[in-house]
Amino acid sequence: MTIGSQNDIDGLKEIGKIVALTINEMKHHARVGMTTKELDEFGGRILKRHGAMAAPKSVYNFPGNTCISINREVAHGIPGNRKIQPGDLINIDVSAELGGYYADAGHSFPMPTCNPALTHLCQYTHDTMMKVISSLKHGVRLNEIGRIMEGEAALGGYTIIKNLCSHGVGKSLHEAPTEILPFYNKHDKRVLKEGMVITIEPFLSTGADYAVEQQDGWTLCVPDNSFTAQHEHTVIITKNQPIIVTVA
Repeated sequence: MTIGSQNDIDGLKEIGKIVALTINEMKHHARVGMTTKELDEFGGRILKRHGAMAAPKSVYNFPGNTCISINREVAHGIPGNRKIQPGDLINIDVSAELGGYYADAGHSFPMPTCNPALTHLCQYTHDTMMKVISSLKHGVRLNEIGRIMEGEAALGGYTIIKNLCSHGVGKSLHEAPTEILPFYNKHDKRVLKEGMVITIEPFLSTGADYAVEQQDGWTLCVPDNSFTAQHEHTVIITKNQPIIVTVA
């Protein structure tokens, strides 16, 4: 969507705050031995308490309130009977709607006892996301997003998962601009405009550069033994620094 009024900004900030709060609460609630379904139901209760609707379930009939991916799972992990184990790499991706506005965010973190390499992967992915966000404003080409993601991944000794993209959001969960690639595409001439609402979500990997859909029709996994971290914010493009709406 493109922002048309202060009401749009306020609406996005409201649902963005709820999404961020849900992720934070879920992260702090996660325990070894807990099933991903139990963690998802906890997140669902938070959304409901704030009057928000889980977008994956309402928009795509996803079998969960949130996406919870563990270890070799990259994205769209279905909450179920899998129990969280010590040292697991967990990704929580929450998208929700309130008052006709959508926000989308994600966060990767390792469970104790932490592997320092996984801790570094998560932090570096977060830093990459923030570096991309800080570079964006009205007039910047969309392909700058992929250029920075790809470059930062290489500098850190990581690869980019190339078949998972950032996207437009706001009045629906996925909308124009679509296919904001995580690598540089010189043929993409699109330009960021003031008021545009998009996600920024790098997926950095210790090996694989693509994810494969599993037989459940949802879960995306790496085809090797590598690990992948994702961090995601929903932002509003301005003439200066973007407004990050998915903050608690």
